[in-house]
Amino acid sequence: MLESAKFVLLGSTSRNQGAFQIYELENTEIKKLKDVVKADSFKCGTFGASSVEHRCLATGDYKGKLCTWDLEDLSLPVFHTKAHESIINAIDAIGGLGVGNGAPEIVTGGRDGKVLVWDPRQKDVPAASFEPASGGARDCWAVGFGNSYNDEERCILAGYDNGDLKLFDLRLNKIRWETTLPNGVCGVEFDRKDIKANKCVAVTLESKFHVFDLRTQHPDKGFAMMTETLKHGTTVWGVRHLPQNREIFMTLGGDGSLSLFKYSYPSQRWVKDGRDLKCGVAGTVELLSNKSFATQPISCFNWNKDKEGLAVCGSFDQNFRVMVVTKLDKF
Repeated sequence: MLESAKFVLLGSTSRNQGAFQIYELENTEIKKLKDVVKADSFKCGTFGASSVEHRCLATGDYKGKLCTWDLEDLSLPVFHTKAHESIINAIDAIGGLGVGNGAPEIVTGGRDGKVLVWDPRQKDVPAASFEPASGGARDCWAVGFGNSYNDEERCILAGYDNGDLKLFDLRLNKIRWETTLPNGVCGVEFDRKDIKANKCVAVTLESKFHVFDLRTQHPDKGFAMMTETLKHGTTVWGVRHLPQNREIFMTLGGDGSLSLFKYSYPSQRWVKDGRDLKCGVAGTVELLSNKSFATQPISCFNWNKDKEGLAVCGSFDQNFRVMVVTKLDKF
């Protein structure tokens, strides 16, 4: 939660109900402030469309419902709609917390293959919809906003279970670029949401992640890409860029480990090909640190935007961990 030492945990109880808990750091202790149970299990959540003054959390659940909650009163959602036919696998938001230009919007990706954009002020009807062709739905596993550097521009990255990665342009309401990776895409993120698209990371099954340079798009080759394979040999569940330094990011390991990387740009970010067209050049990554925290996969992770290095993560072992990554200012 921005400008606070509080954080929210979402999940499922043993009875398949929604677990909603709020905690606060108090010196060296963790204090539970609220513990609420809802009808349906939660799958994902984001503060991205919330204002700092009135913190509202947007959630997606296993029944396909999108809700926003006032953290001061969790009795009923402020906004709710049946967004997808079944599970909402992924959610992201922009326009709140002082991040990104334009109106607050929420994007959801579901098992039904749809990528839907929602205006919290407009119930039941999505502001934009990107749906699969009839009979060709693939499970959408990951979504992320970016390229929101003015009031008109805004893009969405979406990753699917078959390895498809698509970049949707909301201003033009069409697919700007797409590619297919060798494995299912578990997580995507722009290095910054509120700047002209610079680069993004997509993490996948088979312990791989891919970094795309988004500054130069070749008409045939698309964006320059580099691929890294992690030694743990398990699924990479997600990626989170450090808010204070966009070149540093954390990947979430299926073996219960976290890996910290730094991206370095090439000496020249584009070259011209034989047809005198600009072609992007990918950079390199360096592993800064790796540490095992659990015996089960790390399923979620979030940096604190105010305190550099402070973070919280959750694992399938039903534990959460608060940590501090030190010496980040050295890189």
